[in-house]
Amino acid sequence: MANQEVKLLGFWVSPFVRRVEWALKLKGIEYEYIEEDIFNKSPLLLKLNPVHQKVPVLVFDHHKVIAESYVILEFIDDTWTQNPLLPQDPYQRAKARFWAKFAEEKVFEAAWNALCSSGKDKKMALKLTIEAMERIEGESKGIENFFGGENIGYLDIAMGWMAHWLPVWEEVGSMQILDPNKFPATVAWINRFISHPMIKHNLPPRDKMITYFRKRSQELSSSVQGWIKI
Repeated sequence: MANQEVKLLGFWVSPFVRRVEWALKLKGIEYEYIEEDIFNKSPLLLKLNPVHQKVPVLVFDHHKVIAESYVILEFIDDTWTQNPLLPQDPYQRAKARFWAKFAEEKVFEAAWNALCSSGKDKKMALKLTIEAMERIEGESKGIENFFGGENIGYLDIAMGWMAHWLPVWEEVGSMQILDPNKFPATVAWINRFISHPMIKHNLPPRDKMITYFRKRSQELSSSVQGWIKI
């Protein structure tokens, strides 16, 4: 598979796409990136992912297609065995998957809703975010470097959006989530993660993100519609 052609359809500001890019780069896999406009979807995207019509989409061996970021991550890890992402131990693998899903369903969703709402709705969403982050903090206390051990692994990549997207959402939404006094272990992990050369050189521009999310939050402020539509 090492010599097979790999293409990735993505959207510049999507953390779901970015995690796939991180995995490919950490594995040393060459790929062609194809930028999509998720608000004006191309015929190629609709053809390759007719079910969900979303990015990321990974194309390999010219015509084989995989969608959904976590499915893509596991495919990459199973196919290219260098620099493994998931733990070898079945129990640890299950834990990594559990916390990845937890972060997506509890932290991401609540934080996005907090960004795109106001008043009581914003207060409640922020409360739910903080409560979920308390769970993440408890898990973060058990690590020295990364969730993957000495090297970045599956769970680090899955939750890596917290390091760059969440601070932007805090600024745009005039809210605080990553309080270093409340979440010291999580903030320490975030700093280590975002300082990794492969990560810090593969992030969307912060100023461009602020402009984008300010516009999106204003568009959705009257009615939160689907938190994955970033």
